[in-house]
Amino acid sequence: MKPAAKKADPGFVRVGPAGWSYTDWAGIVYPTRKPRDFHEAAYLAEYFDTIEINTSFYQPLRAKLCAQWLDRVAANPRFAFTAKLWQKFTHETGATVEDERAVRAGFDLLQRAGRLGAVLLQFPYSFHCVPENVAYLKELLERLMDYPLVVEVRHASWNQKGFYELLYERGVGFCNIDQPVIGRSLKPSARATAPIGYVRLHGRRYDTWFSDDPETLPSERYNYLYRKEELDPWAERIRKLASHAQTTFVITNNHFQGKAIVNALQLISVLSGTKVRVPETLRHHYPELERIASAPLQEPTLFPNPLR
Repeated sequence: MKPAAKKADPGFVRVGPAGWSYTDWAGIVYPTRKPRDFHEAAYLAEYFDTIEINTSFYQPLRAKLCAQWLDRVAANPRFAFTAKLWQKFTHETGATVEDERAVRAGFDLLQRAGRLGAVLLQFPYSFHCVPENVAYLKELLERLMDYPLVVEVRHASWNQKGFYELLYERGVGFCNIDQPVIGRSLKPSARATAPIGYVRLHGRRYDTWFSDDPETLPSERYNYLYRKEELDPWAERIRKLASHAQTTFVITNNHFQGKAIVNALQLISVLSGTKVRVPETLRHHYPELERIASAPLQEPTLFPNPLR
């Protein structure tokens, strides 16, 4: 049993996006003209101290690929990945010992390198707090207890003392989320149950969040840019989390056309009280970033093209 840490001083906060490989980030987040050795993770590690790996949700990470990523972020000594657990364990049934072994291959390499900040167990809205699901969660936590774990649930049935005590007793973090509050969706919170604090901002696209319209692109669920007045309450929640956790990860998942990058940079600026480095390409598309940019544009343009 891992006891949850209690700290009097604020812990370390790492802010960054969920994922880095999106076709609609070309020419918006990433420069149109890329150097020969350009890699998206290396580029983002110049601006952020974390990225949440989301490819691990769709298939186990290959150790060889993880080794390459470690090389890419080596220049940032503060950097730590977080990674989502394979959906076979959280959204499906029947995960085997072989499946667990495959998942561990990549996670173990990141952990040995000291670059694995957390493993996120993301469960769907349909995963309700009923006895069989509680039993399954306990079993899964026991199987993976050698990793720094965080649990994300989305249904309000989990908002009860017994669930939080379960996480606290095992030293497992709780994922505080911002999502469209529809029906019995969990509302925003600032709860710490472990040495790891965790926040995920999914956006507030109420019209597409649960959409099964085949004409609606999946990425539209994440087509949302938070306004400052929406981010400020989250900055306060993050400060509260950091006062109870050793390390707090803040992940922006509203990735459509780089909006996650915009909001991550804005949060870093608010939390630090300083201006920040801003990718040049992004500034042409989101002029609001000029307010927080620590340096003037290197390539001024007369025709900014803001995307909404």
